[in-house]
Amino acid sequence: MIVDTHCHLDDPRFDEDIELVLSRAIEHGVEKFIIPGADPKSLDRAVELADRYEQIYFAVGVHPYDAKNYDRESLLPYTKHKRCIAIGECGLDYYRLPSNEDEIILEKELQKEVFVDQILWAKELNKPLIVHIRDSSVDSMELLEKYAGDRGGVLHCYNADEQLLKLADRNFYFGIGGVLTFKNAKKLINVYPKIPKDRLLVETDAPYLTPHPHRGERNEPLYTTYIVEKMSILSEVESDDIKSITTKNANTLFGL
Repeated sequence: MIVDTHCHLDDPRFDEDIELVLSRAIEHGVEKFIIPGADPKSLDRAVELADRYEQIYFAVGVHPYDAKNYDRESLLPYTKHKRCIAIGECGLDYYRLPSNEDEIILEKELQKEVFVDQILWAKELNKPLIVHIRDSSVDSMELLEKYAGDRGGVLHCYNADEQLLKLADRNFYFGIGGVLTFKNAKKLINVYPKIPKDRLLVETDAPYLTPHPHRGERNEPLYTTYIVEKMSILSEVESDDIKSITTKNANTLFGL
């Protein structure tokens, strides 16, 4: 079995054929799906899908790009749903910052404030975190080491920064997605063998980051099979073993 631990099935690009997307994935062994909370506007759709399909779970959180829209009180009712299994995706993303220096400082401060609140919220609820880190490893690691609880979480779309591997000791897992199959993914390919096998998770980030050989197309959970195949080659273990290891890890972290 494969668990796609990060797929935005609440994205409008899946509205027309969600049944086919799920059936294709299930037919090829992808049997559980986690929808991360990124935009509060799509949470109702995530809940609707989780209510309709027993294989779907969801998380509640706000992506750093939407930090200005964060309101814990409005999100609180969603965390009480039986299929809400994590807080996030939350984190820091310094890739698209304003050009003005003062605005950069304000943006980073806002992202940090919202991230810390979600870290503490996860600790209060005893739920794992789904963490988004882009061009912000130092600040992200500092905040996680300072505030994160024992439940840990997953570094979604692990960015191959070796210093983040230290978080494995804090019960953090590493989400491996389609980037591993890219021809220019040398950094991730080199770091991948250093990730403890009991900290590996599989994800697509669908509809984004489609793996080779389908780059340029809409990504979907079925394509976890390409990611598992690449992980198998790099790990020098059978693909069935990768499926077993990552499924066990997902069940352990998220309590599926």
